[in-house]
Amino acid sequence: MSTASLVVNDQVAALPWRRHGGILEILLITTRTTKRWIVPKGWLETGLSQSESAAREALEEAGVIGEIGARPVGKFHYTKRRRTGEMLPVQVTLFPLEVMRQRRAYPEKHLRETRWCRVEEALAHISEPGLKRLVLKFAKEIAAAA
Repeated sequence: MSTASLVVNDQVAALPWRRHGGILEILLITTRTTKRWIVPKGWLETGLSQSESAAREALEEAGVIGEIGARPVGKFHYTKRRRTGEMLPVQVTLFPLEVMRQRRAYPEKHLRETRWCRVEEALAHISEPGLKRLVLKFAKEIAAAA
């Protein structure tokens, strides 16, 4: 195994959530190419903190604006397939984002679908095991705090 394959690349993600009729809902988006259901995520942006970068991704990819948590829900890992076919190991730090507003127009609207889901539905749509685990953890924490 080469040392290059041991390098882990860091991304950040937002877990957009709201209460609708007293029920916790999670906003999922599709990936641009495979159309899998995920949350807004991307690379760290120069000059922004991890949480600020996650909030920026949520605005660009889902058009949502809200209050980003300073503390992450946790981290999960996945393998990103690059356009070249290269497989890239990625560690994602997930921050909760309580959504206050969703814009009608935003940069990636034409590239992705968005869907507000109850937690059970979100878990059924997400294929990434680590992300599923963190969504469930977050839902339990929110329920305990209510």
